[in-house]
Amino acid sequence: MSNRTLFALVSPLALLAAHTAFGQAPAAPAAPAQPDFSAVQIKVHQVAGNFYYLEGQGGNVGVLVGDDGVLMIDDQFAPLTGKLIAAVKTISKKPIKMLVNTHVHGDHTGGNENIGKMGIEIIAHDNVRARLVKGVNGAPPSPAVGLPVVTFGDAIALHFDGEDLEVAKLPPAHTDGDSYIKLTKADVIHVGDVFRTVGYPIVDGPNGGTVKGTLAALQKIIDMAGPNTKILPGHGVVSTREDIAAFRDLVASLQTKVGDMIKQGMTLEQVLAAKPTADLDAKLGPSERFLTLFYNALKTEL
Repeated sequence: MSNRTLFALVSPLALLAAHTAFGQAPAAPAAPAQPDFSAVQIKVHQVAGNFYYLEGQGGNVGVLVGDDGVLMIDDQFAPLTGKLIAAVKTISKKPIKMLVNTHVHGDHTGGNENIGKMGIEIIAHDNVRARLVKGVNGAPPSPAVGLPVVTFGDAIALHFDGEDLEVAKLPPAHTDGDSYIKLTKADVIHVGDVFRTVGYPIVDGPNGGTVKGTLAALQKIIDMAGPNTKILPGHGVVSTREDIAAFRDLVASLQTKVGDMIKQGMTLEQVLAAKPTADLDAKLGPSERFLTLFYNALKTEL
């Protein structure tokens, strides 16, 4: 099979739908323009010991290397598979044996079909497979080769490359299929998009995300982390338990502020016009998309 076949691009429409899947809530702002994947460079960062992450376009890709082979966590977008594989080869010449998806969004699962065609076993929560089978917010259903072949309800244990990994479900937060991957010996936790260091929390209500679950998930991560635990977010840089606590406090504050507006009967348009996050936008970026998703999710919880 040629590289052209193996790393085939998905259609622009499907790719854009997958990339923006978690921004498709009712009345959500227009999606961002399609990235130029040809210009993306993959950067390799060591987290601890034999665990690394790849920074590119999309979610952080975890990479565990050792005598058993390579285990990957998430795979960004389909057009980047070749670049990701090349980056992995700079760390280890061993074959990739497993891929774990932290959740369903296309910037974390877009390469699944390519990975599946390589004969690599894909692992994810039950809800991730169920949503991929149906297609996520405008994206077509995943072909069978791109679906997780091993799924779990609460947790699964993996023993690979001398590491003991705990892969377990978090409360419905970013989506209803969020999972964390804890590397016991390395003292690292990959938490997917439940936590990010680049922007506001994203609560994807149409795909099962909740504000209450986000708070519960963040607290669970805080409780399992130690003072020296390295936490890899879905987007951004390696962080600490204290960073997670600060993010939890931010979500709690926004829950109160936006929740009070909803209880007063304010519409989404009125909340957006009131700019309740104006004091945070300079640090966290534009808030219209975040507020739209947060408002819609929170309104169903009150």
